[in-house]
Formats: sequence, C-alpha cells, structure tokens
Amino acid sequence: MNLSVDPIGCRGHGLCADLLPELVRLDEWGYPVLKPGPVPPELTADARRAANACPALALRLRKA
Repeated sequence: MNLSVDPIGCRGHGLCADLLPELVRLDEWGYPVLKPGPVPPELTADARRAANACPALALRLRKA
C-alpha cells in the first residue's frame, strides 16, 4: 500500500499527522510531508483511518 497526498486539494488541516505521526509530518506551513516508501503492514489500518478522516479528501491510500 502507498500513501499519497494531493498537494492542490490539501487544505493543511493536519489531521493526517495527528492520526499517523509515524508516516506524516507537517511542514512549516502545516501541510503534510509523507515518509517515502510503502506503508508498513502494521500501519495499514491507521493509514486507512487517516485517509478516510481527511476533510479535504486529499490523502489517499492505494494498492502498490
């Protein structure tokens, strides 16, 4: 599974970083910066929850 963010659709709410701090950090403007590489299997459920909770629907979890 891969996590991606739509930089145009993102509004910088920061919820993704709150729900998935292992893979998402916020830059100086509050926008997400994703850790490169696939989502570890043990974090898949948390990544799915973060993607579903994104208010702007900018965070996506897809099969590799």
